[in-house]
Amino acid sequence: MIDIKLLEHLESYLTEQRKARFEQVISQRTKHFTVATEDVYQLHNTSAVMRSCDVFGIQELHIVEEQNSKDIDREIAMGAQKWVDLHRYHSVKTSLKDLKQQGYQIVATTPHENDSVLSEFDITKKSCFFFGRETEGLSQEVINEADCFLKIPMVGFTESLNISVSAAIILQDVTTRLKASDVPWQLTHEEQLEKRLDWCKKTIKSYEQVIDRFYEKG
Repeated sequence: MIDIKLLEHLESYLTEQRKARFEQVISQRTKHFTVATEDVYQLHNTSAVMRSCDVFGIQELHIVEEQNSKDIDREIAMGAQKWVDLHRYHSVKTSLKDLKQQGYQIVATTPHENDSVLSEFDITKKSCFFFGRETEGLSQEVINEADCFLKIPMVGFTESLNISVSAAIILQDVTTRLKASDVPWQLTHEEQLEKRLDWCKKTIKSYEQVIDRFYEKG
């Protein structure tokens, strides 16, 4: 449980504009959809996907680093690493198991399967969108474990889009339709409190000292 008095104390260090901004952004956050990237080689691609998650209100990003392991490029992510929760996995098997245990259907984004085009995707189901390597695409393991396949209709000679572009197109479409639906997509009250506390921690200078002084006085 969140210590409400502590949260209120920490938020007293924020400007009214910052507090209002936090509340506005948190109200638009969701865990109904999430995103996973599998061994993406180009650092800027993963960083750009994280930025898209922030822009479209996706609270969590899952990164599988079975072969490639790099830090988020802060310039590309534009600070999104502070606001989006990052979960890292060393094996795709572990990521798939974890996501399924959380109730997510695995959505393989690929132009090679004729399952669902973006406009027909069922937004009512809790879903994790998997994006694969720049050249090889998703691994066979993800393809085998996928509950459904999703593709962006394309009419040109090019077979596929850059993964960061694909992620942005998909997230813009599904989140727009989700927020216009009757699906309970927002974070729970407790999750919103947790995010407010987490964002205070990432915003307030000398956070640990502030916490120590608060409990000393208490």
